[in-house]
Amino acid sequence: MQEIEIVCLPEEHENQEALKAIAATKLKLAPKRIHDLKIRKRSIDARGRKVVYRMQVQVFLDEPAPPTSFNIDYPSVKDKKPVIIVGAGPAGIFAALQCILSGHKPIILERGKDVKQRRRDLANINKQGLVNPESNYCFGEGGAGTYSDGKLYTRSTKRGDVNQVLQMFVAHGATEDILVDARPHIGTNKLPHIITAMRETILNAGGEFMFDTKVTALDIQFGNITGVKTAAGDIIQANAVILATGHSARDVFEMLHRQNVLIEAKPFALGVRIEHPQEIIDKAQYHCDIRGEHLPPSYYSLVEQVDDRGVFSFCMCPGGIIAPCSTEPVEIVVNGWSPSKRNNPFANSGTVVQINIEDIAGNNADPFKLLRFQKQVEQIAFTVGGGNLVAPGQRMVDFVEGRFSADIPKNSYLPGVASSNLKDVLPTWIHQRLQKALPAFGRKMKGYYTNEALLVGVESRTSSPIKIPRDRDTMQHPQITGLYPCGEGAGYAGGIISAAIDGMNCALAAVKQLT
Repeated sequence: MQEIEIVCLPEEHENQEALKAIAATKLKLAPKRIHDLKIRKRSIDARGRKVVYRMQVQVFLDEPAPPTSFNIDYPSVKDKKPVIIVGAGPAGIFAALQCILSGHKPIILERGKDVKQRRRDLANINKQGLVNPESNYCFGEGGAGTYSDGKLYTRSTKRGDVNQVLQMFVAHGATEDILVDARPHIGTNKLPHIITAMRETILNAGGEFMFDTKVTALDIQFGNITGVKTAAGDIIQANAVILATGHSARDVFEMLHRQNVLIEAKPFALGVRIEHPQEIIDKAQYHCDIRGEHLPPSYYSLVEQVDDRGVFSFCMCPGGIIAPCSTEPVEIVVNGWSPSKRNNPFANSGTVVQINIEDIAGNNADPFKLLRFQKQVEQIAFTVGGGNLVAPGQRMVDFVEGRFSADIPKNSYLPGVASSNLKDVLPTWIHQRLQKALPAFGRKMKGYYTNEALLVGVESRTSSPIKIPRDRDTMQHPQITGLYPCGEGAGYAGGIISAAIDGMNCALAAVKQLT
């Protein structure tokens, strides 16, 4: 076997015979000697006038490639020591899978519903503007990522084995493409089936899942965790609790504060979601009038320093949809997602400004300082939008030049967008930085700065505005033995992969403490 890099045209990237011929030429070998060719990594290079694929490939000479299996042997843990996991997002689910592999029984408590039942509540949000505070885009099996795209790109390569997480997704139904693509993506239409398969793995191994189960208190005795209490009045006992409740479970922060469990304010970012016709992004990135059939919808990543503060694109969704991700009835929160084919006519991305603790008036030691600010902006957006989750929006050039948009372009946000002055929604210092950043983005990417683009407010759940501290070595809360703050909600992850890795690391730490 030899590993080499090859370059091919878009129409060749899925043609095995064409790839073998390119590899044979590079290795100066007869093509018939190449028995198998496996792609290890694949990315699109659009830096030149001609767009190409760059691939790291394994070439097997004179013999077939060894078979690959992604099956994992999960032992029975039915009668083993329990670990309570609060939250069934990626951090919670992967923590549960790791508990099983480590010989402990996970008990997952999820305030929301399973993935199938969640769909009805999402339909009510999209069509009627009705928010179920316990079941929505953020709460329920699979967490926020299940119905928000399934993007698996991460920079958290030093926290754990990214490939192990990807292989666990493949073992439960994801395509092997996620193992090789530079920006792997599952798609909102496929991810629910994968999450269901993971739940079945956990149940078959003897773990437990409890839906519609809201944790209202921790059971703490002399600084040690002994279990949790639920809204139904039940007490579930265990000497390890992994708290993986996500960035929007505000009541969990309030619960911890009531019980004198240390929490801290944490910087986050806030802004808008910007939607372009996908053809504008393709034209800019691929240097073409019409994207070729062998190229996927293009993405972008933009950042600009404005008045000593970062303004950056976030969670970019090619061929995507803007989704209403409110968790309470009188707030506007938007996010984006794409189906697996990314075949919608629009591209959207969060475009946000970094917010530091010192930016907001008040006591810097107040853990709820930034959360209250976040909530206030979301409620203002609801009021300006006019109700029923109609979001305030403004065309891009109108926003920068301070004009009211006479009309709103066709867009993907189902509850509807009302023409508004976003300066009435965003704090002045955020509004002004966005006004300066957008033309700068347009200078970096031709066609980006256009009145065909729509700004929709507000993109506010980029990360948690509160951090739950933990010891770096033991991963336990500094005050409570057996409590493991985990994932995005605790301030230790920023997406599906990093949350999954953090969940697995917390599970390993919990098992170590229990044994």
